[in-house]
Amino acid sequence: MSTDLSFETHGAEHIPAAERHARPSDLFRLLFGGCNTFSTSVLGSFPVFLGLSLRDGAAALLLGLLAGSLALAPMSLFGPRNGTNDPVSSSAHFGVYGRLIGSFQLLLTALVFFSLAVWSSGDALVGGAHALAGLPVTPLTLGLAYALFALVVVAICIYGFRLMLWFNRIAVGAASVLFLVALFAFAPSFDRGYAGSLTHGDAGWWAAFVASATVAASNPLSFAATLGDWGRYIPEATPRRRLMGAVLLAQAATLLPLGFGLCTASILAVQAPQFVDSGDYIGGLIAIAPGWFLLPLCLIAVIGGVATGTTALYGTGLDVSNLFPRQFNRARATLLIGLLAVAVIFVGRFVLNLVESVAAFAALIGAFSCPWLAVMVIGYLTRRGHYLPAELQALSRRVKGGSYWFTGGWNLRALAAWLVGSSLGLLFAQVPDRFTGPLSAWVGGLDLSAPVSLLAGAAVYLLLLWRFPEPEALYGSEGRWPLTRAASARDPASASPLS
Repeated sequence: MSTDLSFETHGAEHIPAAERHARPSDLFRLLFGGCNTFSTSVLGSFPVFLGLSLRDGAAALLLGLLAGSLALAPMSLFGPRNGTNDPVSSSAHFGVYGRLIGSFQLLLTALVFFSLAVWSSGDALVGGAHALAGLPVTPLTLGLAYALFALVVVAICIYGFRLMLWFNRIAVGAASVLFLVALFAFAPSFDRGYAGSLTHGDAGWWAAFVASATVAASNPLSFAATLGDWGRYIPEATPRRRLMGAVLLAQAATLLPLGFGLCTASILAVQAPQFVDSGDYIGGLIAIAPGWFLLPLCLIAVIGGVATGTTALYGTGLDVSNLFPRQFNRARATLLIGLLAVAVIFVGRFVLNLVESVAAFAALIGAFSCPWLAVMVIGYLTRRGHYLPAELQALSRRVKGGSYWFTGGWNLRALAAWLVGSSLGLLFAQVPDRFTGPLSAWVGGLDLSAPVSLLAGAAVYLLLLWRFPEPEALYGSEGRWPLTRAASARDPASASPLS
């Protein structure tokens, strides 16, 4: 990608081949930049806050991160293939109206992770300034910090992709160096043998382990509907292994902020357990930080908060402009969503006190994302990557009918798979002190929301594809994937090209 910082004029319409100059390395920067902040460290602190030892917590984070990353990697293929964002691409599998499911997930994820980024970074900035220069920690100073972060993020997102990419190029290197400095700052207090309050024989150990792994998996899964936002500027001919490799490397790099959160949380549990009891990771981090590290801490808060906020918020404005092209261009849609997100930040922080709840709610995103992701990946395989980019834009053009119309604009096979997968996932969800699914007791209180929703969604979709094959017009010259069968002349699914 060049250093051109011109204003972005494209929305989620198909990006012409001549204007696709991004590379897989840019995808890496945006993904890693969006995670390389204190909001990810908050997620990394969960194992210790739930009572796990340092070793068990590290194992849970590694397992969750690996599972989430492997599930996410194939989603990098849609943007370069179709030249648009992932909710629009999902029209091919969910239907013209069914793509709204992806839009819903994109909006939900944006609000959750944008709020988490602004809250954690704002708290760190004000807390660090208080310890460094005596700035009072009041609703006014916190509100000003939140407003500063939010307005900068919204401004970058309105300007567009090139400015966001330029900032993340800087943020990746700067925040990484600062996190390495941070590890050095806390190294003298670090105890590699931290034992935690739970051992393998305790009744709550497995619940805490699985919950921690689920929280770690939620971080990569939160990008399930956003990779196309950036991938649409990557040339279609880019090898798939390079695209998926960029995603896997970016998620592997998040071990830096995740590991920082885990290690510093273990120090907190020993030196300032009151912060662990209250769930205040950022406040505890500031309390135990060496004096000389307070300035780097503030810099991490500023750089990381903006980087995470832009990657969370950008795609939703892009998608809304595609849903309502006559009412909003990309910039106006981004401004509208930005104002909504700012309102959520202030109401959630000062009126409803949702800070900790939103952090925990991030773990529930997997229940919605996993079956949607399963349908998308299976759909890509069954179609052998064959899509009709012009027909993907049917909703924005208000066109009824076409190859992706299915039944009244909905592919009932995909819709059923998503509904069954999400419902079962929520029934097996277990977020300690926040939400308990009624079926989680059957498995000892474990949080199996993500794997259950993923497997259930995949199984239902494959079963329905076999029983009710999709029309042959949806497949390219290479035909369909061998694990699905073709529709026979008597099959109701082949009765109409729009079914």
